[in-house]
Amino acid sequence: MAAADSSLLLKLLFTSQSLSIQVHPDDKFALSIGLPRGKSEAWYVLSATPEAKVALGLNRRLTPQQLRDAIDDGSISNLVVWQKVSQGEVIFVPAGTIHAIGAGLVIAELQQRSDATFRVFDHGRKRELQVDSAVAVANTSPAVFAVPPSQITDERTLLVANPHFVFERLTLAPNSAWCLAAERETWLLVLSGGARVGSFDVGIGDAIFAQTDRVVIRAGTEGMVCLAAYTGGSPISHLLQGVGEPNALDLGRPDEERVATSFPQAKAGPANGHPEIVQ
Repeated sequence: MAAADSSLLLKLLFTSQSLSIQVHPDDKFALSIGLPRGKSEAWYVLSATPEAKVALGLNRRLTPQQLRDAIDDGSISNLVVWQKVSQGEVIFVPAGTIHAIGAGLVIAELQQRSDATFRVFDHGRKRELQVDSAVAVANTSPAVFAVPPSQITDERTLLVANPHFVFERLTLAPNSAWCLAAERETWLLVLSGGARVGSFDVGIGDAIFAQTDRVVIRAGTEGMVCLAAYTGGSPISHLLQGVGEPNALDLGRPDEERVATSFPQAKAGPANGHPEIVQ
């Protein structure tokens, strides 16, 4: 899901089979081929079957020619590093990282808004591979899987921060009231519970977009857990303020506030019949 002219894209992936092995360019390379930006992304695992895995990086460093040869003969599929993942885990995929998502997963994917994807292996689906571009942008070193979260406040957990976006998890107590300072392009995705957000009631699977705005959030009787994502390279210190704190409700005139409920599938785990976004 994206808003008009947004820099970020938020979507859900439901996988019943492994997706293609691929790599994305950074901003510099993307601009050189006429694209507005590259693509770094982060994955938050919403649910996972016991055997579910994702792939990130290679098991050894390759030269560009070795990478090209591995793509040409298909052996790249044996060089990517697969690792089991479970609910609540976060994986950061910087531009240039060779990666794939396996079967049995529901993932909330946050990414730079870009269509720049170069496939290197497609599991027999016979779609075109972008070998030259992939070799040009790929980081062929092993990658780091673990992204340890850090606590900003009792309510805010930092998941990922990089020059393109910040990814957090917000945990709001039952019947609590908050002011969200959406100074930048900001997205929320409700994982559990519900709330009154501005003039909208939201629940599991609902996505909220706000920009240059302050939004009042009143958590329901079960509280609310949501993902928050916004542009910029560092966390906003005053992103979330309790109603009643100084300046928390100095709202002024909101410039923009939208709610979209395009993620109803988030209410269930991966199962037959759920849509799959294949990359």
